[in-house]
Amino acid sequence: MSDIYESAANSLGLFSSPCLTKVELRLTCKGISDRDALSKPDPCIVLNMQSHGQWMEVDRTEVIRSCVNPTYSKVFTLDFYFEEVQRLRFELYDINSSHNGLKEAIFLGSVECTLGQVSHKFVVELMAAPWLHNEALIKGKMCFQITAEELTGNDDYIELSFSARKLDDKDFFSKSDPFLEIHRLNDDATLQLVYRTETVMNNLNPVWKTFKVSLNSLCSGDHERKLQCTVWDWDSNGKHDYIGEFEATFKEMRGAIDGRQVQWPCINPKYKVKKKNYKNSGIVILNQCKIIKMHSFLDYIMGGCQIQFTVAIDFTASNGDPRNSCSLHYIHPYQPNEYLKALVAVGEICQDYDSDKMFPAFGFGARIPPDYKTVSDCFCVLSGIQGVVEAYQACLPKLQLYGPTNIAPIIQKVAKSASQEVHTKEAMQYFILLILTDGVITDMADTREAIVQASHLPMSIIIVGVGNADFSDMQMLDGDDGILRSPKGEPVLRDIVQFVPFRNFKHASPAALAKSVLAEVPNQVVDYYNSKGIKPKCPIITTWLILDPSRRRQSLG
Repeated sequence: MSDIYESAANSLGLFSSPCLTKVELRLTCKGISDRDALSKPDPCIVLNMQSHGQWMEVDRTEVIRSCVNPTYSKVFTLDFYFEEVQRLRFELYDINSSHNGLKEAIFLGSVECTLGQVSHKFVVELMAAPWLHNEALIKGKMCFQITAEELTGNDDYIELSFSARKLDDKDFFSKSDPFLEIHRLNDDATLQLVYRTETVMNNLNPVWKTFKVSLNSLCSGDHERKLQCTVWDWDSNGKHDYIGEFEATFKEMRGAIDGRQVQWPCINPKYKVKKKNYKNSGIVILNQCKIIKMHSFLDYIMGGCQIQFTVAIDFTASNGDPRNSCSLHYIHPYQPNEYLKALVAVGEICQDYDSDKMFPAFGFGARIPPDYKTVSDCFCVLSGIQGVVEAYQACLPKLQLYGPTNIAPIIQKVAKSASQEVHTKEAMQYFILLILTDGVITDMADTREAIVQASHLPMSIIIVGVGNADFSDMQMLDGDDGILRSPKGEPVLRDIVQFVPFRNFKHASPAALAKSVLAEVPNQVVDYYNSKGIKPKCPIITTWLILDPSRRRQSLG
């Protein structure tokens, strides 16, 4: 979810003013107390942003194991609006070591501030104690350190792939567990953590996973800025052993662009002084450096990418008899029901990006005429959102609401259409499936499998929960609370699901609901096409000048 506020609220015109600039936030936390004598906390920070009175999760940091003073490599990127009060809330959690989600986490406290308060290029310390919900966990003062920096406009990303060989062995009974940290040297001589790799266990010749980092984060666009790179031997108690370090610049790293390796000796200064024949503590190798041009959502839309919008509506019996005023499907003569409100709020935004305005519409969980013996997906293609609304109202008296609430078949049908786009080299069509449902999904295992497979496709899924049912199981489909996996254990490739309970927006404007459910879509579109190396087409803008023949000819002199 990082950088989601290059969002639908922005791209789809929900704000009247343009984004002034982008701001990157980096976080450090100090003084987290131990829960008990036997374990240190595994802290994670969740960033929430307020919109129309609702707190929405923007992103979260990585979990750092056994650490009371964590420095996070995760960077939050937000759009900054000078004329708006952009309220932020940083929530600190101690994550269960066996589960990365928030359900099993211990909430340690939160800090609220505005983006304007931290939008200057300096470090602000916010004392967490006055806002903490559980002050018994505090020893002394705990604080967040927020470093804010304006993006310079250089939005290229760098893909780096590091390995090492013959690193020093720091463990007695096994080999070292090395990880690599890259720090940027700032103009004020301070060091800023840019990236921390994963730990490779029991290996003196580690190969770390390829990672991406923005050129702005790496070196502020200065190719000769010094980077301090440090190799550590990870220890479970958080007291990692120092192996060695080296200095580099992005200019040197560019030597690996053509597939050539760039190497640096990893030096431990103490050993260099004490040991007469000391050469190094290993060699660190950059195997690949790739520059990735990051395109925006608008780049793809202006290049002709079409949004294919599909609607699926729940007609199961749990909604209640549509003839009864208590039913979620009841058609009031003066007041639209929740299904219609959600459908129109989201659909009116999406239809602007679909040139033919022809929308596939599904109804699931109903017995259909003429014999009412078959429970089937109702399917038709309708013109515009108004066409979907009219068809919905017209079909209700003809259906028998039944069950069960199976949504995997719907996802699979849209995924089948999206799969035809996988082999194209152009960003032509991206698919958005809006599912409106009132209850707990009855085919959860099949749905998880369908979502994992759909995550490989140009596709996003929006689920709006209608009514007052318990939607807690729905949250697992949204990747915000850990990594979704199929029943076979295959992880989702990218987060493509956004779940929102309609009841949170009952008294808000349709624009607030649309903003919430569509906020992640632009970033999902960009992530998919960038991951496939698909560039947007050059925009073709045609301007028509209408001549008024009644006007008198003007002198050009």
